[in-house]
Order: sequence, then C-alpha cells, then structure tokens
Amino acid sequence: MISSVRGIVLGVAGTTAVIEVGGVGLSVTVTPAHAMSLRVGSEATVRTALIVREDDLSLFGFVDADELAVFDLLRGVTGVGPKSAMGVLAAMSPGQIAAAIATEDDAAFRKVSGIGPKTAKLIVLSLTGKVHVAPTAVGGRPAETSVSESVLVALIGLGWSDRVASQAVEEALASASAEESTAVPALLRLALSRLGPQQASPIGSGAR
Repeated sequence: MISSVRGIVLGVAGTTAVIEVGGVGLSVTVTPAHAMSLRVGSEATVRTALIVREDDLSLFGFVDADELAVFDLLRGVTGVGPKSAMGVLAAMSPGQIAAAIATEDDAAFRKVSGIGPKTAKLIVLSLTGKVHVAPTAVGGRPAETSVSESVLVALIGLGWSDRVASQAVEEALASASAEESTAVPALLRLALSRLGPQQASPIGSGAR
C-alpha cells in the first residue's frame, strides 16, 4: 500500500497531478481544489490510497488524513466507488460531510454528480457514528469550489494556459470578498484584472 508520496510536481491537468518520486512520475487523482493548490516545480506531500483492480492500479491523493479517512469510509458504502467518493470530497469538506451525516442531511449528497437519492440515504445510514471529524457548516466550500472551477474553465476557454489561469483564480479568491467569491461574474472580473487584456495565448498553442 502506498500511503503517501512526496516529490516534485511535474504537471497538473484537470484532476490529475504527476509527482516525481525517486525518478518515477506517479499519476495521482486529486480533487479540483487540491489540483489548483499544487504548483509545477514545487515539492508536494500527498496522502494517498492505492486502488488495485484486475486491470488497473489507480492512486488517489488527499490534502490530509481527514480527507483520506473519509474517502475510505465512503468507498465502504455500497454503490460508492473511488470516483464517486472523490466527487463527494470535491463538493464537500470532511467537516461538512460529518455535519451532513450527523444531521441526516442526505440532500447534501444528492447534489453530488453520480450520487442518486438511494445512495445518498445509504451514505448517511452507513456512516452514522463512523466519521470522526469535527463537523462544520455546509455551505462554504461547495459554492467556492464550484465558482472557482467555473472561472477556471472560462479563463482556459479564453485562451490562457491551465497554470496561468489557476494562479489568477487563486489570487482572485485571496482578494475577493465573501460575496465576490460566490459569484462567477465577480470572481471572473477579479481574475481578468490580474491577467490583463493582452496576455491570453491562442487556444491550442500549447502554451503553459
């Protein structure tokens, strides 16, 4: 079992990060928010879970032990695979997941792509009393993640590279007010103000 990796980030594309460990580049699936926090050329330490199947070896990465623990719990629920578990973590923090389970709020899980009503209820029933993470209010992270992802996609569509767009979104979030961070138009304007009107590279130019 590979429980963690530490090395230089060679590349980040979507929700896949490539981290060099001992001269070998490991492909690690992470959440969108985690991917945006990684910087090519910088060292990163990622908690990991290795999923072994007959025809595939997949490595999933997490910010901390809480995310990894919740991922493992979610995978133990009937009907929830690794990708669905990552989808839940992309939309909700471990604390928000704990709060939803504690309050039997299966609606919070139904909002996640790929999680239907029956599976959402099963998650709540199966994980009650098992998530040992401090609950936090549901509402902050899902909106922020969704808005930042939308702005990132918009910037890439306008021609900026993944790396440049991600940095602009991160800087915009750092300076945004609570209201601006939950509104795509407002956050997009902040990101564009940091990029300037003449810096976009032609789509498909391969600039990074």
